[in-house]
Amino acid sequence: MMKHLLSSTAFIVLNKALAKQIGLKESVLLADLISKEEYFKLNGMTDGWFFNTEANIQEDTTLSPYQQRKALKTLKEKNIIETKKMGLPAKQFFKINEQQVVKLLKDLSLTKLTAINNNKQIKINNKYFKKPKKIEIKIYCIERQNKVDYEAFYDFYESKDWKIGKNKMKDWKAAVRTWERRKTKKQTTKTSKLDSQISEWQKAKELL
Repeated sequence: MMKHLLSSTAFIVLNKALAKQIGLKESVLLADLISKEEYFKLNGMTDGWFFNTEANIQEDTTLSPYQQRKALKTLKEKNIIETKKMGLPAKQFFKINEQQVVKLLKDLSLTKLTAINNNKQIKINNKYFKKPKKIEIKIYCIERQNKVDYEAFYDFYESKDWKIGKNKMKDWKAAVRTWERRKTKKQTTKTSKLDSQISEWQKAKELL
């Protein structure tokens, strides 16, 4: 009795993602048919076609004949299952499109992975901004040797409620680097003007 309860045939194994995609009853029916397919394979079936009855499926899954037909319609529309009637008296035969099932599972895995990555990206973009202390800005400026006036930087953004334009600041270190580049650009511009003035003075001197 215990062996029967614990055997693989005593359970219906469902893929949760697949159940969400095609429906719970459809997944139950598919799982039961896969189990039947394995049985017929072990008993010599080679062309992929095997038969089952509504009564047998209902006994194994509790799905009523109406629920079976409705679920089977969805599985056929998704090209997961093929059916045909054969024999006398006619029996319902099934064939599982294994490639379509594998493709569907792969697509679901990729969708799940994309959703996880997108969720991570959202968390990164919406990370909580913590206003820096003056000493933190000072230490960062010393590390970069940028000679940025850390107190002026702090006072400037403190007066703007730590916003850049209309948006809340996300990374104060990036803002420091922006100030650093601006400072370097101004110094370069001033030096260029001074060099130009000296050059003009030297030219004028030579003409005297």
